[in-house]
Amino acid sequence: MTAVKVVDASAIAALLCGEPEAERVVEQMAGARLVAPSLIAFELANVCLIKSRRHPELRSALTAAFRLRSQLAVEERGVDHGAVLELAAATGLTAYDASYLWLARHLDADLVTLDKQLSKAAET
Repeated sequence: MTAVKVVDASAIAALLCGEPEAERVVEQMAGARLVAPSLIAFELANVCLIKSRRHPELRSALTAAFRLRSQLAVEERGVDHGAVLELAAATGLTAYDASYLWLARHLDADLVTLDKQLSKAAET
């Protein structure tokens, strides 16, 4: 049976943008069925937007990288927004980050993230 792993926007952005942490993310995701909350596309679009504002010369490359996200075959899932709100309040996470944590807990899956605060919350 293939392991399910919940991936957040920080991990996928590292892959798409060729960030130094990408290799570590690839190792963590290897052989897994990847799942994320439905908001991941919005978060990735925002990452690309922010990066392209900081580095206008990279806009075309970042837009192309964003379009590659579908090749990663990340299954998007809905979340229980009420439960996410409670989890965010309890952990101090944003509702966005709590969505990834809630989904990982709901699916009893590992969470792949580069976000230190989210990673720490996942350990408790």
